[in-house]
Amino acid sequence: MGHLKQRNLITTRERLRDQVAHALRAALISGELRPGEVYSAPGLAEDFGISATPVREAMLDLAREGLVEPVRNKGFRVTEVNERDLDQYTEIRTLIEVPMVGRITRSAAREDLEALRPVAEEIVRAAREHDLIGYLEADRQFHLSLLALAGNDRLVETVGDLRKRSRLYGLTALDERGQLIPSAEEHIELLDLMVAGDVKGAEKCMTRHLGHVRSLWAKGVQEQQEKPARRVTGRKLGASR
Repeated sequence: MGHLKQRNLITTRERLRDQVAHALRAALISGELRPGEVYSAPGLAEDFGISATPVREAMLDLAREGLVEPVRNKGFRVTEVNERDLDQYTEIRTLIEVPMVGRITRSAAREDLEALRPVAEEIVRAAREHDLIGYLEADRQFHLSLLALAGNDRLVETVGDLRKRSRLYGLTALDERGQLIPSAEEHIELLDLMVAGDVKGAEKCMTRHLGHVRSLWAKGVQEQQEKPARRVTGRKLGASR
């Protein structure tokens, strides 16, 4: 019985860690946690009304995703993404994903491609309903699941890592202006072209889509730099002093 009780405690702790990590990702996306700012685990824990341990563990999870970086004796700094980073991430993704889309269009079974349609539709739904977390999660699932059809696990890991490091920050303003919807709809367009076996069309669509995403990255970074810091409704998220 003692072992079972301990396992339940661990499960509860892990669940809290995941909940905190989810809340922090949402704060990054909305712009409430700002790139370049340093946040302490104890300070965030006080805002959440919990102990510092699950917050510190959640921040370590975000560090592994490239969203924050540890700062000794201070906390965690939100990773900054500059124009050069964005150009390089886009170039690498284009070199990988465009030819892979062509290869997958030639080789994948139609039913395997059609299995991705609900995910593509979920991206559009999330964009229209202003569900930013849902938007990013569905977008990630679509792109990585599509690449997985090529059967190269290391390639999927590489693109997954690039996506984490180029995560959009400060999406709220873009979302409010409806600028995420055209990019979301491109996933359905791409899937239609691939199902139809249009290799050239699919490659052109992916090239255009990645360029579109690159422009959204730039706008997100610019919006983040220009607007004043905000606080999360119902709790504050303050930078460490």
